[in-house]
Amino acid sequence: MSGASAPMSPGRKMANLFDSIDASGSGTISQSQFAQAFQSLNPSPSFQAAGADAIWKKLDPNGTGKVSKQDFIDTMTAQMKALRGSHHHRGASQASSAEGAQQLAQSASYLDAVGAASSGTKNVGAFLNTLA
Repeated sequence: MSGASAPMSPGRKMANLFDSIDASGSGTISQSQFAQAFQSLNPSPSFQAAGADAIWKKLDPNGTGKVSKQDFIDTMTAQMKALRGSHHHRGASQASSAEGAQQLAQSASYLDAVGAASSGTKNVGAFLNTLA
């Protein structure tokens, strides 16, 4: 068997995160424990953008002030999937736009070089940029 291990499931990651927040082992975490962990554990950019208070409201919709391990795992796993899904979708469209712009710029540069080498047409790339 090699030293590589299978990737950890989102549920397992959230269980480990809960255990690190619930240092006393009480089986629940409070909003202040969650907020402190949110600050110190450097969550992903998608979680940072959502904000600790908004995520806590999803964890504790009834305002009890405590969240159990299973509720934490279920809610955070769903939240992680939702945030990554919306970020991935947004990122994919931005990436395809960026790739298209990069390809256009490369094509324009190539056409500029070809245009400068030929005697007739100059700065074809600049013309293409006005069309884009």
